[in-house]
Amino acid sequence: MFKRHRSLTSERKREIFSQGVTRSMLRNDLRNFHCLSQLVLSAGPLKSAPVSKHSKTVHFEIEILDAQTRKQICIVDKVVQTSTIHDVKQKFHKECPKWYPSQVGLQLEQGGPFLKDYITIQSIAASSIVTLYFTDLGQQVSWTTVFLAEYTGPLLIYLLFYLRIPYIYDMKESSRRLRHPVVHLACFCHCIHYIRYLLETLFVHKVSSGHTPLKNLIKGCAFYWGFTSWIAYYINHPQYTPPSFGNRQVAVSAINFLELMHVFQVQIITPSHGCFSWCHVLTTPTRLDHGLVSQS
Repeated sequence: MFKRHRSLTSERKREIFSQGVTRSMLRNDLRNFHCLSQLVLSAGPLKSAPVSKHSKTVHFEIEILDAQTRKQICIVDKVVQTSTIHDVKQKFHKECPKWYPSQVGLQLEQGGPFLKDYITIQSIAASSIVTLYFTDLGQQVSWTTVFLAEYTGPLLIYLLFYLRIPYIYDMKESSRRLRHPVVHLACFCHCIHYIRYLLETLFVHKVSSGHTPLKNLIKGCAFYWGFTSWIAYYINHPQYTPPSFGNRQVAVSAINFLELMHVFQVQIITPSHGCFSWCHVLTTPTRLDHGLVSQS
């Protein structure tokens, strides 16, 4: 009986000891968790490690076929997605040097419109292989060259007739007859007219950077130069007679000439001083069709 009671007492002590140990462990765990939570809150939000982005460059293969025979001319490879049609023309010129970039016309389908130089390959590509159709546009010239040639010719041609060179008029008749004042006024107005056109082309208008076939240059020069030769021959002829209504007709014509010349104010910003200055430039809307020229 005494032994049994002793064993029960020892078991009771063990239970009490185990409960005490358990409680002390719980207190330590709670204290450690509290310290850890305070540490996390003081450290702020966790920052995730930056993910390295590996940009993969996509390359296209451009197959260029003849627009008429559908035969393959060449293949332009390693074309990145940001490349433009202009870049493709440059690479095509390296593969086929006989065709300059300005002569190359590329179409997405036969009979379709020619692709503009600023169009990117990514915008027209349906797969990694892009098929384009080539058309030879022939000899090309820039629009600036066309305008300068059209306006420089009449200026020089009129002066040749005004000076009455011997190859055009009879020298004896030219020396015997004096020029009427209207002839000098007509030469002045004509020169001012085409000098203004030349200055507009160089400094006022923003001419398109595109090209046009050589035949357009020939047709434009034939019209401007031919019409100038026709009127200059009769106005500067030694047998030229003054206007039938005299000075009144001359004054009305001069007023109409000045009225038809539009006056625009052009704002100029001086980069060095950052100020604005104003000047009047005599301009006339020319070549505004087809988006070739825009007024400043």
